[in-house]
Amino acid sequence: MSVQETEQDSGIWANQQFRAYLASTAFSGGAISMQQLLISWMLVGMLVLPGDQVGVIQAIIGVPGIFLMLWGGASADRADPRTLLIRTYAFAWVIPALLVTFISLDHFNIWAVTLFGLGISTVTSFTSPAQQAILNRVAGRDIQRAVTASTAIGFLVQIMALIFAGQMEKVGLTTVLAAQGICFALGAIMIARLQPVPGPQTSQTTPMWQVILGGLRATYEHKTIFHVLLINFLSSVFNAGAFVTVVPFIIKRVYEGDALQLATTMVVFFAGATISNLMMLKLMPIARPGKYFLIMQLSRMLILGLLWLQPAYWLMMLVMILWGLNMGVTTTLSRTIVQESAQVEFRARILSVYSLGLIGSAPIGALVLGNIIEFFGTLNALLPAMCVSVCLFLYGTFGSGVWRYESPNS
Repeated sequence: MSVQETEQDSGIWANQQFRAYLASTAFSGGAISMQQLLISWMLVGMLVLPGDQVGVIQAIIGVPGIFLMLWGGASADRADPRTLLIRTYAFAWVIPALLVTFISLDHFNIWAVTLFGLGISTVTSFTSPAQQAILNRVAGRDIQRAVTASTAIGFLVQIMALIFAGQMEKVGLTTVLAAQGICFALGAIMIARLQPVPGPQTSQTTPMWQVILGGLRATYEHKTIFHVLLINFLSSVFNAGAFVTVVPFIIKRVYEGDALQLATTMVVFFAGATISNLMMLKLMPIARPGKYFLIMQLSRMLILGLLWLQPAYWLMMLVMILWGLNMGVTTTLSRTIVQESAQVEFRARILSVYSLGLIGSAPIGALVLGNIIEFFGTLNALLPAMCVSVCLFLYGTFGSGVWRYESPNS
């Protein structure tokens, strides 16, 4: 598939390599999406732990990924990221299988859940930079549409995975875990259909720490990328943290819901994100994605403010749709800016820093917000995100060049 073909609206979908890539991200993304609900409900709904303890466990699960993410990005720049993905996904199915074994031996406890979470966190850290780096190679110059299409498919898969995982109290936890393992195995099969990526971008004799340091230096020196990543990280600590840590407690304590109700809330959220990406797909390419990225940061304050007012359940669902619409736009635009701006030789490492900001922010947000839940009340844990949204808009508009950023592919 030539670059010229990918520049046509239908070019991405006619590209067999892109379709194989989407299939792989769909299966692996489905497995990881199940994880989000599984961990939350096993800790909050099944083990019935308090908010501060849940925050500590989620932080323990997320911290190793902070270091492994950079290692994964450096590894993807040194060798064929396709091979890295095949090997990691082919191993990942073992992790849910081990938790099934613990359950069958009547050893379902905090330690089993923590080890399970650590295993999937490791898989995510190694695969995320490699998967995103491959996207540029299969998409050609039509990177904005490719990012938007892959993100939309990812959200659709999340919805289906959450609907299925939300039935865990009916079909059984072991059934959901078995499905998660199968999805990882299918992800390995589909990524194997991609053509091998050209040779390594960095010397195999260069020490890994120097490769990682080179990626961090390249990220810092590209000021637009640096500012976008900084805004994304700070936003994720309190906004993504609110979704991962606070929302399960809102469902459990404020609305007295169960696993299915939590899954429904997540499905509604990701439905909003999917809709926003499908709409953006029609508008791509966007000339000034940085401007809209910052506007969405500011508007999130109003959305969380509505949720903080403890509306009726049906109105809360509408608020979750708005939150999902907002998140879908910010996620796609931030990733677009980074992917179309990053240098080829540093792409996987820069994308590892991008993913690090998303994943690394989770344990920090879990610790902070988990304690706020217990000391100041569940809904009050939304207040920091509202304040941060305003501050990030002001910083991005007046303290960086993100607002003025213009896409080279528009």
